[in-house]
Amino acid sequence: MHVVLELIATSAEDCAIIERMGGDRIELCSALALGGLTPSAALVQRARAATHLPIMMMLRPREGGFCYSADEFAQMALDLKFGLAAGVDGFVFGCLNPDGSIDARRTAHLVELAKGAQTVFHRAFDVTPDPAAALETLISLGVTRVLTSGGRPSALLGAERIRQLTAQANGRIEIIAGAGVRSEHVAELVRLTGVRQVHASASRVQVDSSTRANPELNFGGATTTQGEGHRSVDPEQIRALRRALSENN
Repeated sequence: MHVVLELIATSAEDCAIIERMGGDRIELCSALALGGLTPSAALVQRARAATHLPIMMMLRPREGGFCYSADEFAQMALDLKFGLAAGVDGFVFGCLNPDGSIDARRTAHLVELAKGAQTVFHRAFDVTPDPAAALETLISLGVTRVLTSGGRPSALLGAERIRQLTAQANGRIEIIAGAGVRSEHVAELVRLTGVRQVHASASRVQVDSSTRANPELNFGGATTTQGEGHRSVDPEQIRALRRALSENN
């Protein structure tokens, strides 16, 4: 059985590479170093033009938690409406209450605004105090899919919890395993959890030499002797992931 391989894109070029290398679906975001934020309008439009694959657009107005102000949530709703008009296929978001439980009212509102497009509750799920109850809430709200590492730093470490959630879901909601997913263990992750979808960043560092003349300063990128680095997708990692999934399923 085919295992869906979803990959993160932070540029239109990433999207084209993901399609060419055998990815099945794209999560589109900016600022992956901050956990992924809402992509710009121009990025959404260029990404849509670059690929025929389904695009899941991140709705996350800031880093650092998932309990949003009224203004931040209004921004998320406006971004969703723009994404629909731009032709994306779904939206990735997570709204929590101060205690970490699912914000059912706001989640329901975004599902309604999506008008039948796919909705994905991201790894905000992994900080909920009662994952089983949180899953039932998302099922009741009509969310399409949950991205989870089983509440652990990587999906492989959280495999047992992911297996439990997959069994609990029983086809009522999709479960996608993500966080630290690599080709060396992706087949084992699928075997241990029973998931039919995996999510990976498959990232590499691209160096921009323009800052090399003054290495004392940093502008948010990974520091190297050649300049600052920024993230892009790695075609060889995608190839390896696809091969590992194809050979073992």
